[in-house]
Amino acid sequence: MQTNAPANTAAWFVSAKEKLKVGPAPYTPPGEGEIVVRTRAVAINPVDWALATLPFIGPRVAPWLKPPAVLGEDLAGEVAAVGPGVTRFKVGDRVVAFAAGGNQNRNRASEGAFQTHVVVLAHMAAPIPDALSFEQASVLPLGLCTAACGLFQKDFLALQHPSADARPTGKTLVIWGGATSVGCNAIQLAANAGYEVFTTASPHNADYLKSLGAAQVFDYHRKTVVKEIIAALKGKTIAGAFALATGSTSLCLDILHRAKGDKFVAVAAGPFSLSDLGAGGMAQVLPLLPKMLLTGLSDTLKARSRGIGTKFIWGGSLVDNEVGPAVFVDFLPRALADGRYVAAPPAVVVGDGLEALEAGFEAQRRGPSAKKIVVSLNLQP
Repeated sequence: MQTNAPANTAAWFVSAKEKLKVGPAPYTPPGEGEIVVRTRAVAINPVDWALATLPFIGPRVAPWLKPPAVLGEDLAGEVAAVGPGVTRFKVGDRVVAFAAGGNQNRNRASEGAFQTHVVVLAHMAAPIPDALSFEQASVLPLGLCTAACGLFQKDFLALQHPSADARPTGKTLVIWGGATSVGCNAIQLAANAGYEVFTTASPHNADYLKSLGAAQVFDYHRKTVVKEIIAALKGKTIAGAFALATGSTSLCLDILHRAKGDKFVAVAAGPFSLSDLGAGGMAQVLPLLPKMLLTGLSDTLKARSRGIGTKFIWGGSLVDNEVGPAVFVDFLPRALADGRYVAAPPAVVVGDGLEALEAGFEAQRRGPSAKKIVVSLNLQP
């Protein structure tokens, strides 16, 4: 450990069969283009609790992740150190950041969010206004990144980037699952890029999603919802679709088949939800495998027969292309400062300290709607 370095504490992932072990961790100074953030709040994503508690998930989702490891992507806090070549930040700045330690080409414990001092790439961090709490800011990173990958990467929907002066494109984007964390961010990003947004949600979330920029919100419980969306798209040009809810890829394919415009579905949800799984391990997975395989085959055949492209998103891929800095450097700082972009969905704080992550995993497993589970680290030594 570096002489006179700050003390660092992490929640170590040792095995999905054990709870995270909170204890000392090496302090890693920032390298070229990096900063160290003293974490004040972290948010929990479905992939976090799945990796931490379901033994069969890690080898399939992130086989490169070898214990002991530090999980987590979403954090907010204060800049504690600045690496060579970084001019955007100084020590003490309040920031939100995406921790890229889960990416295969990063894969370092020092870059996992669930610790008090995290190494992050400077181009994947943004300053936050004083009025925005660390807890609320921490809901952003992975939801924002996944939305941005699907919307703006050239191998996905390839929409124009968001900006302060974006002009209407005349195109409409369909987002199935607007109340998800990714959906709340996708709505705002697309609206700030000049696209009209149609989304789906439960009626009690409709007004909230409209406040984020959705033009129309359709009740996905209605048996006629696909027909209703197709009817609303009459005379419009579609920019594609974003499938964010369990089993929604096929529904998006049905909509695009009947609509005029770009024929591509960015996919961020599978045929079943991780919240359907639990401590039963493979015993719970095996009955779902036939459905998963048949649904995947059906969606693939439907897409090919209709000339519609589909692709599944890895939410951290923007770290290595132009979309990362386009969002975190060029767009987000000003958009947060002037209120054009809000940290969404609302944070639900379940405790303070790394030990509270276990309670957070359980809360996340229950599948919160239009909310995100957060742990404060203000009292963490």
